[in-house]
Amino acid sequence: MQSDVLRWVLIIGLPLLAIIFYKFILRVFFGLVIVPEDKIGLVTKKFVLFGNQQLPEGRIIATQGEAGYQAQTLPPGVYFWKWIWQFEITFQSFTIIPTGQIGLVLAKDGSELETGSVLGRKVDCDSFQDAEAFLKNGGRKGRQTAIITPGSYRINTFLFDVNVTDMISIPDNAVGIITTQEGKPLGEGQIAGKVIEGHNKFQNVDEFMNNGGFKGLQEQVILAGSYFLNPWFVKLELVKMTEIPIGYVGVVISYVGEEGKDLSGVEFKHGNIVARGCKGVWAEPLGPGKYPINPYILKVELVPTTNLVLNWASARSESHQLDKNLSTITVRSKDGFPFNLDVSQIIHIPTNEAPKVIARFGNMNNLVSQVLEPTIGNYFRNSAQDSDVIAFLGTRKERQESARNHIGQVLEQYNVFGVDTLIGDIVPPESLMKTLTDRKLAEEQKVTYDTQKMAQETRQALEKETAIAEIQKEIVKADQGVLIAERIADASVKKATGDANSVRLQANADADRMKLMASGEAEKTRLLAIADSEKIELLAKAEAERISLTGNAEAEKILAIGKSNAESYRLSVEAMGGDNFTQLKVMESIADKKVKIMPDVLIGGNGDSANGGISGLLGLQLLEKLGKKPVDNNEEPKA
Repeated sequence: MQSDVLRWVLIIGLPLLAIIFYKFILRVFFGLVIVPEDKIGLVTKKFVLFGNQQLPEGRIIATQGEAGYQAQTLPPGVYFWKWIWQFEITFQSFTIIPTGQIGLVLAKDGSELETGSVLGRKVDCDSFQDAEAFLKNGGRKGRQTAIITPGSYRINTFLFDVNVTDMISIPDNAVGIITTQEGKPLGEGQIAGKVIEGHNKFQNVDEFMNNGGFKGLQEQVILAGSYFLNPWFVKLELVKMTEIPIGYVGVVISYVGEEGKDLSGVEFKHGNIVARGCKGVWAEPLGPGKYPINPYILKVELVPTTNLVLNWASARSESHQLDKNLSTITVRSKDGFPFNLDVSQIIHIPTNEAPKVIARFGNMNNLVSQVLEPTIGNYFRNSAQDSDVIAFLGTRKERQESARNHIGQVLEQYNVFGVDTLIGDIVPPESLMKTLTDRKLAEEQKVTYDTQKMAQETRQALEKETAIAEIQKEIVKADQGVLIAERIADASVKKATGDANSVRLQANADADRMKLMASGEAEKTRLLAIADSEKIELLAKAEAERISLTGNAEAEKILAIGKSNAESYRLSVEAMGGDNFTQLKVMESIADKKVKIMPDVLIGGNGDSANGGISGLLGLQLLEKLGKKPVDNNEEPKA
């Protein structure tokens, strides 16, 4: 138990004794001061034993041992003779400036600022760590031009206040516009300070001022990056880089620089065109790209170098918006009708002519409003007054060509090339349009009726030709029927001729046999005469029967042939006419078949059917005696 108490007494008592020893023995009797490694000692002297104790008037920091705040500080370490009853030591942490920031220094003591100055100039004082050197070297009270960069510093805060602020960062595609708070005043007629070399993008303020830098807006700009800029010295404004798109050039109008020589020539009397860097319109425009332009001293007017379309139409505007204030043109015709007219004008400005256009008009909007709008509007108003509405509509192509030529000649005077003039919608009065529409509908209906009439005539012609073709088919069929009938008739005639010859040969054979029998046997002839007569009678009956049967068959055949012939003859009669056809057939029969008009011998009967046949046979015998051949009734007579 006693050991534990002893241990706690040692743990607590020894440090306490050390502190008491330091504070009340070493500090009092030896003036011992120990400054830690991360601190500095700020010394305040309470009084002076010997010599002058008062600081000069207006001073708050002592540099000669006067009573008060001392310029000299105590770095980390051990110091003697700083008695507690004469000196007050205040431990102060190091001043740390983080990365990405800077320290702005405000001096509480020093010389007065020069008249017109707002910042104290830089003096050699080890980045404000040597306060005594700052005061002895002429440091001035107030805001300082010099800054403290990132790091750790032993700053006497009795003399200096340090404000930590961010570095200045300029992003990509941006430009920093600088306005300085310190420097020489701008000269008469100047709006920006000239470019000064050697100040490292305004980071070295004293170098800028030593080289004659001007106060106010600066011509020089700074680009993307991080900078140690003293915000008490410069005001920074970020603007976007000037971008000139493809198809455009940038004509630069400079408000600063020397007065340059006019390069436009004697014929151009609308402004001066000067070389780059001079005040005025630069003769050399900027091509497509991005440029770090200070918009307060340089103005860039974009001029399209491709074909530019401008629309005089209320419902349409191009992306360039140069025609956003243009509207449909209202004109009045010769016959007093007002009507609306949409027009598109295509222009082209060559690159080398762009500075002249800007020197003459200032910008593209002025070119449109001061030249193109009145020129085109007045031309079409004058053109419309020379014609009525209908004629204007009918001569659209000619008027468009005339407008292109006229407007092109006018634009050439302004260094602009007129590519084409196009007439868009033409909107006549509604009442007039109704009249034109009705007229057009009537004309179209007439055309429709004429077309339908021609179609009907064509259809009739087609039907007629179709009927003729059908009749022709029947005529061919009839011709083929006649040919077939003739062939059948010829076959029938030949068959009948064959049959007649067969009968005649048989009769001749019988006659010869009887003649032989009569000559050889006269007696027998008498006896047989009766038999022969009976035989002849029977033969005649058989022949008559045969002829009757043959005649019936022939009659049926002839009837069928006749029907066919009749149909054929009917078609022929329809085609040729009855009289003509009859005469033709009669002559054909007489000529082709050599028919005798009158027979050689006429044999007649008494009208008795029984005796008529016998008389006919006797007649035949008599003809044979006389040397005449009998004629078969079925045989076709020969001439």
